[in-house]
Amino acid sequence: MKHGEIIKFVLPTPFAVGDVNLYLVKEDALTLIDGGVKTEKAWDAFLFQLNEIGVRPGDIDQVVLTHHHPDHVGLLEWLPKDIPVYGHRYVRPWIEKDQDFFSVHDDFYKRLFVEFAVEGDFDHLLAMMKSALRFSCERPLTYEIEEGDVIPGFENWVVLEAPGHAQSHLVFYREKDGTLLAGDHVLATISSNPLLEPPLVSTANRPKPQLQYNDSLRKLLAFDIRIAYTGHGPEVRKLHELIERRLLRQHERALQVAGLLEKKPMTTFQLTKMLFPEVYEKELGLTLSETTAQLDYLLSIDAINKHVDEHGVAYFSAH
Repeated sequence: MKHGEIIKFVLPTPFAVGDVNLYLVKEDALTLIDGGVKTEKAWDAFLFQLNEIGVRPGDIDQVVLTHHHPDHVGLLEWLPKDIPVYGHRYVRPWIEKDQDFFSVHDDFYKRLFVEFAVEGDFDHLLAMMKSALRFSCERPLTYEIEEGDVIPGFENWVVLEAPGHAQSHLVFYREKDGTLLAGDHVLATISSNPLLEPPLVSTANRPKPQLQYNDSLRKLLAFDIRIAYTGHGPEVRKLHELIERRLLRQHERALQVAGLLEKKPMTTFQLTKMLFPEVYEKELGLTLSETTAQLDYLLSIDAINKHVDEHGVAYFSAH
């Protein structure tokens, strides 16, 4: 590999989003961006593509993670144990399988289930929502990184925090050629879902991922980005135009949700069932996140009202 070169690997996943992209970046250190999903098919595809360029897993100097979701960290478990792993501090409890954190995670969601008026057995619903974690990994995070940090052997890349799709999300920008390693922050053909996740500190307020995501998108408008390498699908070459379209589309979608509330006040779960009647049971976490994203946004622009009853259930209504 030539210095500065980026090689893309495409690995299969068991998820609806389809294949996931990993990148090998040759700077002073040979750096792998993200870690795929923990399946035999993905591992075999990774080894095959590595072999095609004459690289072995042990040749990788370090792994840098864009975020903690299972399709981006799973193969860390099967890589050589002496390879250091860099990521946001929020990555740590997820990949280290911190049981105290997961207890907080479950409590966080059970409180939300009450507020959202979700129907069903909460323990069963949580088990379904966490089922994808079997494709994740159990491996220590070697170094925590945040915006402005410099990664050894990867000094040409600026670390930028981009929360929204994940609380742990980072992107990496190389100014000399306007290249962005975007992870799932920006995708070419689909919108990234701002996912509900508990705060890293259990006493903190619930994150509002749609508002975070919009801010993180706008942050990128300040950079001269000529190509963005994404976590799924093709590269993006007109990123600023795509960002403007994404922001406009999200606003329009939110206004459609506001229109539904003109008929009667509704809970988050009632809205979720209305917006996603075919998939809400199978994809509860994803659909609740999407509904909450629009409600958070509408509240932020003072387009709807929120009322919490004596049982802790939140109702939303139009002005």
